[in-house]
Amino acid sequence: MTQITSNRLLEVIEKSRLVDPVALQTSLESIREKSGGELPEDPVELCKLIEESGLVTRWQCEKFLQGKYKGFFLGKHKLLGHLGSGGMSSVYLAEHLLMKHKRAIKVLPKSKLGNNSYLERFQREAKAIASLNHRNIVRAYDIDNEKDTHYLVMEYVEGADMQSLVRKHGPLPYAVVADYMAQAARGLHHAHEAGLIHRDVKPANLLVNKEGVVKVLDLGLALFSAEVDASLTMEYNDKVLGTADYLPPEQAINSHKIDSRADMYGLGCTMYFLLTGHPPFPDGSIPSRIIKHQNSMPPDIRVDRPDCPGELDGICVKMMQKDPKFRYADCNQVAEVLEAWLTKHRRDLIDNPSKDAGANLTVSELMSDEHKRKSNQNIDTVTNRGNKTQGGKVGLGSSVVSLSASDSGVLRAIAKSDASTIDSKIDLVHDSSLPNAKKSKSQAIAKANSPISGSTNAQPAGKSPLVKPIEKAPQKAATTPKTASKTSSNSAVLIGVAIVTLLILTGILIAIFATR
Repeated sequence: MTQITSNRLLEVIEKSRLVDPVALQTSLESIREKSGGELPEDPVELCKLIEESGLVTRWQCEKFLQGKYKGFFLGKHKLLGHLGSGGMSSVYLAEHLLMKHKRAIKVLPKSKLGNNSYLERFQREAKAIASLNHRNIVRAYDIDNEKDTHYLVMEYVEGADMQSLVRKHGPLPYAVVADYMAQAARGLHHAHEAGLIHRDVKPANLLVNKEGVVKVLDLGLALFSAEVDASLTMEYNDKVLGTADYLPPEQAINSHKIDSRADMYGLGCTMYFLLTGHPPFPDGSIPSRIIKHQNSMPPDIRVDRPDCPGELDGICVKMMQKDPKFRYADCNQVAEVLEAWLTKHRRDLIDNPSKDAGANLTVSELMSDEHKRKSNQNIDTVTNRGNKTQGGKVGLGSSVVSLSASDSGVLRAIAKSDASTIDSKIDLVHDSSLPNAKKSKSQAIAKANSPISGSTNAQPAGKSPLVKPIEKAPQKAATTPKTASKTSSNSAVLIGVAIVTLLILTGILIAIFATR
């Protein structure tokens, strides 16, 4: 491909139909005036100036500089940017062509259409979201397809997910945690009443908008209670588990014979994450973490935060009980006890304002870059989807993450790239990982205690900076070396041979004397 020029860039923009011709010419005239009567010869510089005029986004600029002008539209929506990718789909920010409303569009990669299970799951998720109408659940507006591109139009939440908030700020204030978890519990209870179990409750699937409203996201693993839908799940999702760091014990054994209390366990683990800054069991391979969820309780929250209120710690522990019968009756009860604690906590703060310095932290402050703390926490998703969950997901909002992280240097590299052709379509697939090796659940459990077990997808999560590492006692050396064991085995063989030889000689001597 010939390196793109400013003239070719303008041709690509016109062919894309993203910009009104009159508005484009007005913008170019303004650029000429500021540049001394001529347009910049550098296509990167020209594209950036057009972007600054508000006619295109940075993500669209990246595509233009690759010579791409097709695929910017899906139905009645114009694609503005890429928000994130998971193992099953990619999510884009879009704008309705007539109403100008912002929407989040989840697109099923074309590479998944060869396996009907992905399309079935995708349609199930649309059905699941469409059946719900609650302020704490992301809404679905439409599901459609253009030829072999299937997509779901959802509510766009301008904010961030809880995974990103903790990565940015560390453990959250107690009042904030109680408020967020109560809202999430209300949304989950609404789904449970409609006969849906989420099965993948985790911080990355709980969004918070600028007003502080929590939205439950991603019902791709949702389990319907109706038998017809359960049979579909059994047929295609027999190996789907959820996310290792937040996986209920009963779901690891059989992800289809669970009830709404499985989501409560995942919410309890999420609450633990918000309070401590790390999952309940952050270290070890995926199988070993799954085993710990089945038979171990995580370290006390007050190891990380000694001042954590006992009632709040108790609520979290009850939600994470291994046996579902020892948890709360339902998520509605969880919301009630959290709201009751929050009311009491706020009354206490009137008498002692310094008790929780972050109690009055606003959502805007949480989502700002001030007091930013870096974290290397990772989560591993255990599914049969064939892909690893890709990093960088921050929810369906642009207030925290920009449409693209490219800078001028990256744009310049794109402009010089030979990786695409002028007629190529925009790639709606962002699958950069190879399929995971298929392993049965029994194989995973069998390898759980192996010191070298695990998979390439298992990355140990970072520890909270508030916790001091526990020094392990040195292991005693084995008393019998392998070489000694081997020598002992050889000696036994030689002795056996000697005995047999002696018996044969004795028999011969007896026979000789008997003939005389």
